[in-house]
Amino acid sequence: MKKIRQNIQMVYQDPFLSLNPRRTILKTLEEPFIIHGRTRGIELRKRVLELLEKVGLQEEHLYRYPHEFSGGQRQRIGIARALALNPIFLIFDEPTSALDVSVQAKILNLLKKIQIDHSLTYLFISHDLSVIKYISSRIGVMYAGQLLELSKTKELFSKPLHPYTQALLSTVPIPDPDRRRKKIILKGQVPSLINPPTGCRFHPRCPWAMSICRKEKPELKNVDESHFVACHRI
Repeated sequence: MKKIRQNIQMVYQDPFLSLNPRRTILKTLEEPFIIHGRTRGIELRKRVLELLEKVGLQEEHLYRYPHEFSGGQRQRIGIARALALNPIFLIFDEPTSALDVSVQAKILNLLKKIQIDHSLTYLFISHDLSVIKYISSRIGVMYAGQLLELSKTKELFSKPLHPYTQALLSTVPIPDPDRRRKKIILKGQVPSLINPPTGCRFHPRCPWAMSICRKEKPELKNVDESHFVACHRI
């Protein structure tokens, strides 16, 4: 796992809870280098300053504690820590949901710049469809732990195939006061993951459910060059 963590890192949803309140930012950013034996001394401090610069912070922030920063600044620190070991794959768990809208935009632009500069692969987990559309090149739609649809972003938003994806996208506001989107209201409740439904997990709420949906779990089918759907009716 120690070797794997050098290539895979994670940025968490709550930037305050993911940072040790008793450690200065200097100690927080030094830790990955020390644990993995990457560098020490003057070189270590130089690497830490480089990380701060990448995420838009300065040397003066090194000796502060997490509670002395805003939410956006704390998330920048979390991103800097994730970048410390030069990983190739970053997982983001709702990284902007706890931030104000204006701060969200700055963090998303920062993530895009970092991805380009370091040729990184992101797995970005979010319920905010506008954020997903902006940051992602490919989207996987999940329901109750089951992957239902996988497609390039443009194709998914222009031609959603799974009933759950269609319902999700119907809730996205149109930035035009003279136009309204017809919302698809799903009946029922999200199932318990302790005792999930048999077959397709979406079938108790699906308007197109058939008898086979209750018995067999649908497999992902390739319906286009890069569009996959798990649905018996497609």
